[in-house]
Amino acid sequence: MTKKTNRIAQQLWLYSLLLLLTHGTIYAQRIPADSIANKMEWFADAKLGIFIHWGIYAVNGVDESWSFYNKKIGHEAYMKQLKGFTAKNYNPEQWADIVQASGAKYAVITTKHHDGVALWKSGPVNVVNNSPAKRDLLEPFYKALRKRNIKCGAYFSLIDWSYKDYPAFLKDSTRYKISAQPARWQKFQAYNKGQIQEVATKYTPDLWWFDGDWEHSAEEWQAPEIRQIILKSNRNAIINGRLQGYGDYETPEQNFPVEKPAFPWWELCLTTNANWGYQPTDTAWKSPYQIISIFADVVSYGGNLLLDIGPKEDGTIPDKQVYILQELGKWNKKHGEAIFGTQAGLPAGHFYGPTTLSKDSSTLYLFLQGNPQQSVMIKGLKNTIKRVRVVGTSAEAKVKVVGKISWSPVPGLVYIETPEDQHDQYLTVLAVELEGKVSLYRGKGGLQ
Repeated sequence: MTKKTNRIAQQLWLYSLLLLLTHGTIYAQRIPADSIANKMEWFADAKLGIFIHWGIYAVNGVDESWSFYNKKIGHEAYMKQLKGFTAKNYNPEQWADIVQASGAKYAVITTKHHDGVALWKSGPVNVVNNSPAKRDLLEPFYKALRKRNIKCGAYFSLIDWSYKDYPAFLKDSTRYKISAQPARWQKFQAYNKGQIQEVATKYTPDLWWFDGDWEHSAEEWQAPEIRQIILKSNRNAIINGRLQGYGDYETPEQNFPVEKPAFPWWELCLTTNANWGYQPTDTAWKSPYQIISIFADVVSYGGNLLLDIGPKEDGTIPDKQVYILQELGKWNKKHGEAIFGTQAGLPAGHFYGPTTLSKDSSTLYLFLQGNPQQSVMIKGLKNTIKRVRVVGTSAEAKVKVVGKISWSPVPGLVYIETPEDQHDQYLTVLAVELEGKVSLYRGKGGLQ
């Protein structure tokens, strides 16, 4: 085992211990870290993915699946939305262009949500046979992504509240108990794994994004078999952590972790407004600055951002979401060296803001929240600074070291002043070029 994989294995063990202490049970990675480290490299470098929630729920603009489960709308009325799902303006090439323009390296689309409606010809209810769309909506999008060297992801709901042999149906009612009708549960499992097999062989996704695993155990889901089905079609496929411990990375949702996750690979999934799918009444849009600042925080913790959009039923992506992705893309194009292919930045306390490091740890990137009029400070940096650049420009920033005492091992405080005319519209980034790999002082000051 290499030093890198040994370190990852230790992190995974600590992660499992943390879950045990906080939740009382271990819901942890069961896959040896050294067996997945190589395939996870592109994911670790990618940093940004686009999540696409598209389904019949866009017709009436209601909560995807949850609206009938929580009885906001009747199941029959919900399923009638199939008749209005046209996809008449769906342009997968345009979608792929929008994804590419954002700077994203992968995209994940809902192949089937909890409502059981498949976006390809499969199962009792699908948009090919049961809606005016009358076509496979996945294949042309994946083809367009691959033309642009963008990785393809498949969201797949393990639960299917519409399927007659799935136990759960509405929030306050169930069809049956598995213990009472095990044969019926096995019938659903055969169907569920059959659909997974179809997606795996027909589209060979680079990444699988499972959802809904909370309703059953790994044993009940037959999670090891599901993982085997996927890896048989694509041995390098990455699987998210929502497979009851048989996934490759963690997926915090909506809420940003205050502390860096202990797991080596993780991804924050985030909506551009308040909902995953299209809802015309939802105008709680996040601003480009908010998205960019959250993104900077994510990569500073060594994670990825999976940013969601919800197309309309006809396949049109709302203008506001296109605008957000375009602005994010412009910023990424200017500051890409500080984002893509980097690693997590400095530990807390050294700099008041997000940071990342180049792969060789010889360049430190500082993300300056807002447009700072005053100089910014780095604490505990032992390295000699060769120069500081304003990323995306030809300008350099002024550096001043304060408080360095010759007889003390404690390094001085580094103050950096950014030229006022070089402040970025959203988030200014500085590249601090160091002599050698970053070296930090972690003592208590004085002679220590």
